[in-house]
Amino acid sequence: MAISAADLLELSVEERINLVGEIWDSIAEVPEQVEVSSEVRELLEKRLLDHRSNPQTSSPWKEIRARILARR
Repeated sequence: MAISAADLLELSVEERINLVGEIWDSIAEVPEQVEVSSEVRELLEKRLLDHRSNPQTSSPWKEIRARILARR
């Protein structure tokens, strides 16, 4: 049974959000199947090297999130 975009748009916003979450979780279960471009891979490697050479310049996610939420 094929489901069209029009069918999905008939779902409530909450149902669509839940569906997106389920789809994302299913993708996260198979990270080896996610293709990463060479440009993105190089950028990630550079950022990791930068972090390893200067770990004190980074912040934990909790702190970053708190700063973002404080701006609201």
